[in-house]
Amino acid sequence: MSDRRSPLHERHVGLGAKLADFGGWLMPIEYGGGGVLAEHQAVREAVGIFDVSHLGKAQVSGPGAAAYVNATLSNDLGKIEPGAAQYTLCCDDATGGVVDDLIAYLNGPDDVFLVPNAANTAEVVRRLQVQAPDGVSITDQHEDFGVIAVQGPRSAELLAQLGLPTDHDYMAFERAELDGVPLTVCRTGYTGEHGYELVVPWDDATKVWDTLLAQGAEYGARAAGLGARDTLRTEMGYPLHGQDLSLEITPNQARSGWAVGWKKPQFWGKDALTAEKESKPARLLRGIKGADRRSIPRPGMKLIDADGNEVGVVTSGTFSPTLKVGIGLALVARESGLGEGDQVAVDIRGRSAAMEIVKPPFVQPHVR
Repeated sequence: MSDRRSPLHERHVGLGAKLADFGGWLMPIEYGGGGVLAEHQAVREAVGIFDVSHLGKAQVSGPGAAAYVNATLSNDLGKIEPGAAQYTLCCDDATGGVVDDLIAYLNGPDDVFLVPNAANTAEVVRRLQVQAPDGVSITDQHEDFGVIAVQGPRSAELLAQLGLPTDHDYMAFERAELDGVPLTVCRTGYTGEHGYELVVPWDDATKVWDTLLAQGAEYGARAAGLGARDTLRTEMGYPLHGQDLSLEITPNQARSGWAVGWKKPQFWGKDALTAEKESKPARLLRGIKGADRRSIPRPGMKLIDADGNEVGVVTSGTFSPTLKVGIGLALVARESGLGEGDQVAVDIRGRSAAMEIVKPPFVQPHVR
């Protein structure tokens, strides 16, 4: 049951949003006036403005904070400089399964800001707190900050008009101010488009949201819900924790080994993941693409090969507003020998729908 509200909740209600539970938060799925398809198109062609304040926020601070994060989370924080961000994974030390995927913002050697997924924030914080060395504190700041994502090819124009920095590199961030509100402008996002995420004080989120929507009108900006965020990320082949990554789905299986610092001396799950990597994971996450708009895979559907054998399971699936066909991600058994270009089928309400195994992204990304 959703018992937590975004600082922008009343704005969503005022815009006629359809609301639903996301990790215990009541968040907008879509708004009136076109819904998911129109919001998706706005992000691909102009600007979509998302409330993602349900995302977690946690501060790791104290002498050696960055070194501690680097010794626990999967990616190699030593590869980036202060002012940069990094996608990383919190894995279970015993199994290598994924507790959560998150973004780490490196402020300095003694200060790291983490953004986990909403439902997993408490567990990530708990695990970090249990093993924290003396002097290093981990603080859950979930409701100290709101997060507003401004995504799309005209996002830089909109932010520049507001006097905000826009020319920093992808996965970098800068401090700024908007109408007296201090905020952080991050070159991050979950859509595949050029865009930004603004981390703002909780009580100032409404002011920033209103300004973005008002000034964004001339750039074709519109409020976008988490329904469009899901279709956009699926078109990119970006994994969603709880579906494509989980305690049962390791980074090796999800083909997320690029977010693992294999050469680091330690991180949670290193032994288990190294062993699995060497022996080769029994299943791999792959993209699947249907032939038409009726062939839409959904999580939990079984993959069947040409001989009628069950060879995998769909983890994410949706209708692609850009391609006008069904697309998805699925765990495919390695022993099946199936790979890119091969044909499989999924059972959709008693109908066998043909799918081709393809390499994501399904749509060319424009992140730059």
